[in-house]
Amino acid sequence: MTSQTTWKTSSVCRSSRNVSDPDPIREILRELDERDYVADPSIATSIYMARALERPLLIEGRAGVGKTEIANVMAQLMDTRLIRLQCYEGLDVSTALYEWNYAKQLLWIRMDEGSGRTSEQREEHIFSRDFLLERPLLSALTQPDKPPVLLIDEIDRADEEFEAFLLEILSEFQVTIPEMGTVRAKHRPLVILTSNRTRDLSDALRRRCLYLWIDYPNLEKELRIVRRKVEGIDERLARQVCRFVEQARESGLEKAPGVSETLDWAKAMVILHYDRLDRGAVEQTLGALLKDADDLDRFRDEAIERIVNLVGD
Repeated sequence: MTSQTTWKTSSVCRSSRNVSDPDPIREILRELDERDYVADPSIATSIYMARALERPLLIEGRAGVGKTEIANVMAQLMDTRLIRLQCYEGLDVSTALYEWNYAKQLLWIRMDEGSGRTSEQREEHIFSRDFLLERPLLSALTQPDKPPVLLIDEIDRADEEFEAFLLEILSEFQVTIPEMGTVRAKHRPLVILTSNRTRDLSDALRRRCLYLWIDYPNLEKELRIVRRKVEGIDERLARQVCRFVEQARESGLEKAPGVSETLDWAKAMVILHYDRLDRGAVEQTLGALLKDADDLDRFRDEAIERIVNLVGD
């Protein structure tokens, strides 16, 4: 059942059928900016289309570039609940969709002894909603008042079998529970899937989604993010940090730092009262930026002096 729910008051928080703003993409950018998410038109357009077309949005990109944060910000903008399903190898239906409260069922059966109910009546009762434990996917379909944001995080970590299971939910926003029948969404959630591309996703899943690729930000965008997120950072230091990270990502690291690592590193510099980069500052704080032992060794041996000299003042 397709929701006709109206969002809040602004263009990002209204159904596409009611949008009156002549430039809703610009309005979405403004509202994201107000919540300290530095976006670009491709991100705002993808969000707008996902709502207008009521389609899931698959966001791929490298770790730490802000994919998950889009879902967090959208829940704020829509003034609604964020429901998160963290994917991992071996994720199954009982963890993602629902399971029965077996302890409660057994207790009820014992308490109901001598009531005169038939076995069929008892079975019908214990397999009702009173005994159902909703997990993230089912909870997203049964929200009573407004559409939630459903974040299916790192879908590439789940097994292909689980990915196939998602197809019914993402196509029809419904799921079949054998004991109860088909449960349809009262309000279609805004579904955001993220992937770090640790494995290829199926064509069937991709066809059901709109697609957004987020790469590492360019220097000026990352500098805007650092200024916004790191309180009290010196302007020169902020630019040096961003230029250093930009060069580091081009140095063949095993695990290149994402924006989240850039922010961690910048905050470390601030709390240690550095106002510029030099070799000593980098060596003392590099563990906030690089999270791999081989990368740390490689940098200490080869790259620190070269990049520090390159970023200069």
